[in-house]
Amino acid sequence: MVVIGSLIGVASTTQAAGANVEIATSGVYELPKVAADAIVAGDKLYWDAGQAKLTKTAGTGSKPLVGVAVKAAGAGAATVYCKLGVHGLTGPA
Repeated sequence: MVVIGSLIGVASTTQAAGANVEIATSGVYELPKVAADAIVAGDKLYWDAGQAKLTKTAGTGSKPLVGVAVKAAGAGAATVYCKLGVHGLTGPA
C-alpha cells in the first residue's frame, strides 16, 4: 500500500521508501489484514498504518478508507481481497 494524503494505491513494483513508484488506484488486490478481524464481503476496509495492514475498524488520520472487501476473510486469515477506489464510499463520520 502507498498512502500519500488522500491518494491511496498499490505499488506496481518494489521501491525504496520515499522513491517514486507507479501505483494502481483501482482494482481488486489481495492485501495483508489484521488477523483478529473477521471480515465479510462488503465490509469497508481501512489502512492501519501502525500495523501496515487492512482493518475493518474505522479510524481517522492514520486509518484512511481504502476500499471494500469482495470476499470473506475470517479471523486468523492473513490477507483479504480488497476493491480499491470504490466510488461513493465515505469513511467514518
